[in-house]
Amino acid sequence: MAGSATFGGELRRLRQDAGISLGALAERVHYSKGYLSKVENGTSLPNPSLAALCDEVLRTGGALTALLSDAGGRRRATRSDGSTRTSFGLPAVTSHFTGRAEEVATVLAALRGDAGTCVVTGMAGVGKTALAVWCGRRVEAAYPDGVLFMDLHGHTPDVPPVPPEAALDRLLRLLGVPGEAVPPDVDDRAGMYRDRLRGRAVLVVLDNAESARQVLPLLPAEEKCRVLVTSRHRLAALDDAHHVPLGLLAAEDGAELLRSLLRERADDEDALADVVDLCGRLPLAIRVAAARLLANPSWRLADLGARLGAEADRLQELDDGERSVAAAFRVSSSTMPADQRTLLGLLTAHPGADLDLPAAAVLAGLPVLAAERLLAKLRDGHLIFQSASGRYHWHDLLRSFAATEVAAEIDPDVRTAAVTRLVEAELRAADAADRLLAPTRYRRDVTFTGQQGPVRTHPDTDAAIAWFRAEWRNLVALCRVAFELGSHVYCWQLAFSLRSFFFLAKLWDPWIDSQRIALAAADASGDVWAQAVTLNNLGVATIDRGDLAGAEEYYQQALARFRELADRHGVNTTLANYAWVEHYRGDHRSALANLATALDFYRAEGAERNAAITLRGMALVETAMGEQDTAVTRAGEALTTFVAMGLDLDITMTHNCLGWAHFCAGRLAAAHASYLAALESCERSGSTFEAVRAGTGLGNVAFVAGRPADAQARWAQAAEQGIVLDPVMVAEERARREIT
Repeated sequence: MAGSATFGGELRRLRQDAGISLGALAERVHYSKGYLSKVENGTSLPNPSLAALCDEVLRTGGALTALLSDAGGRRRATRSDGSTRTSFGLPAVTSHFTGRAEEVATVLAALRGDAGTCVVTGMAGVGKTALAVWCGRRVEAAYPDGVLFMDLHGHTPDVPPVPPEAALDRLLRLLGVPGEAVPPDVDDRAGMYRDRLRGRAVLVVLDNAESARQVLPLLPAEEKCRVLVTSRHRLAALDDAHHVPLGLLAAEDGAELLRSLLRERADDEDALADVVDLCGRLPLAIRVAAARLLANPSWRLADLGARLGAEADRLQELDDGERSVAAAFRVSSSTMPADQRTLLGLLTAHPGADLDLPAAAVLAGLPVLAAERLLAKLRDGHLIFQSASGRYHWHDLLRSFAATEVAAEIDPDVRTAAVTRLVEAELRAADAADRLLAPTRYRRDVTFTGQQGPVRTHPDTDAAIAWFRAEWRNLVALCRVAFELGSHVYCWQLAFSLRSFFFLAKLWDPWIDSQRIALAAADASGDVWAQAVTLNNLGVATIDRGDLAGAEEYYQQALARFRELADRHGVNTTLANYAWVEHYRGDHRSALANLATALDFYRAEGAERNAAITLRGMALVETAMGEQDTAVTRAGEALTTFVAMGLDLDITMTHNCLGWAHFCAGRLAAAHASYLAALESCERSGSTFEAVRAGTGLGNVAFVAGRPADAQARWAQAAEQGIVLDPVMVAEERARREIT
């Protein structure tokens, strides 16, 4: 216990030096006085949460946390199954959280007690999120399986509330479910989410909820889990929840908050109290007022009070919601330099919930470094926020203020030009990334008409995929923006550039949504080729999700347009795609005929990858027809092409194709070798779906070879990936079900 004694002695010394009693410290960190006494005496082990809280209260600069780490006292939290605990993102705790003792105690009691759900409600800007994060940090050690945090955007200007199905999709992915395994139906997603949390102790924090309807599907059924919700509404329909209303700060707590923000500038207690009162004791308004004073060294507190008082007719509305908060922000921005103010207004033209530095630079029409300097000033004034990943985002009310008042000062033509620049810049980046993902894809060259802005670079395929993962939501939103601007060519081309990534990530909902917007844009522009390509892409998306009827309809429309244009490449590509509808319906001969027609065309045109993909498709169809020897020959030819071209995903898929053909021919050793090769190439291609398919095939081989234990092990290993294969679409899964 020597390390504990050293920690306890230093805690006692720091506490006494700060003039804080043990009882006062206990009240501020929300640990019992008895426990703190034992820690100081070295008879109880401290923990990382306590060390961090004491560092905050005593302002030690992290000394206690460092001491705990050096003493070996930091313990790695683990999941209930013994694996390392994973947390998905409580935001950083503010160092200026003040007051709320009663509400904190109530929330902590609810989270530590039997209440499965706790709902914190109150007016905009009252500090609901800060309270939730503060409390979450204090109990997170009690949840060994982690913390999930999600902003539901219930009241985010220009950003629609996150629907339950999208929220469940995000939560399932955070819980390790691959995109391929997320079901399309919201009830199925909710069931999978509850199943994933079964037996786990997880804290789920749902911030900024719009309604009980939005929250209900996100509630776990596991009794060891707890849910903390924040909302402007009471959410009375959550009958079993513990409801905690959050009001304005007490006058003394408001003064302490402002005092801690201003530090040595808090030199006039009467003026300080006046500012707190003029801010309506609303935490957001107090923070903005403090930032205003700190940005103007020549001001006194009384000067700030006078400025706030001059807008008393508006500030009296602080108790009413957003307009009152807007008044506080108006004071903060009244003397902001013109370049910062313009940037703040232009940032609100971005349609997403966050953006990166290049996007901000494009909106501003500035070089990246110049934009970064301005963003830093806005961030330092608490007008925008920056996440650990470097992306910028807004508080709901800050964005509302900037969009309604700051942006109104910008000439509409200037704003439109900024948005047009953004659409073109993001299309440039998306097109470049897509060319890395699908270098031989048949496409039109994109023609850009605007000025060249900051150029994003993607050094390799992995970087391109990472960029798509960070930006796809914004890119889908920009499809809509481009359509509304009348930039119809950019709209459908942006959706076109998302296809390869969406196929890889199995993000079917946004894939289909973006293609439907693109189709409307293609229709509006009268571009028949764009209509045909988009319809064909819609067919690929819908059949990938298992919707054969929907895919057939899209393919037939695409085929008609390609034939109208006498576009042989388009006709043959659509025929090759439509062959999969026929194959999955059991009409193998028609499928084979269409594929053969496409193969002849691709070979004549020298389209090597298309020809190899078609050969692989023919091999699968011929395997279903019992012609396994021919299938192996075709797949082998395709594999040679893919290896020569370095196309890892195609290599993986072809090894699986060979494995299936050998299995159906009874050549178990050859099937085993092919499936093993598929697993090995999955390391390079990154396809979890194909890895599960290969693992299932290996299990099938083992079972037929009389090794049921090996088969069960292979199947179990594949099942651990969380992907449920469709027996209609995946022959290995169909075989597994048949033999067992």
